[in-house]
Amino acid sequence: MFLQFLWAFLVGGAICVVGQLLFDVAKLTPAHVMSSFVVAGAVLDGFDLYDKLIEFAGAGATVPITSFGHNLLHGAMAQSEEHGFMGIALGIFQLTSAGISSAILFGFIIALIFKPKG
Repeated sequence: MFLQFLWAFLVGGAICVVGQLLFDVAKLTPAHVMSSFVVAGAVLDGFDLYDKLIEFAGAGATVPITSFGHNLLHGAMAQSEEHGFMGIALGIFQLTSAGISSAILFGFIIALIFKPKG
């Protein structure tokens, strides 16, 4: 069990290191880094590599934003096989709706509690 925690920490940490390097060295904005990670997760899922990374690293691969890209593509591909072209949109929202809804809801609650600037 200790090795599972170690690999999750190392893989998740490596993803964070890549993001920090993109900030510091490439001088990318947070939006660029986030978009790049979502696309990277989708590309890795397209080559069937992200599922293997999740099996290996567990939460180290499911917690970072790259997992969001994986879920987008994974849902779209699964539903497109069943429902055709319309399944692409259905699949995207089916797997990610809980995360998107939570982000909107908690963002709204925090905005009510604190005074957002600009």
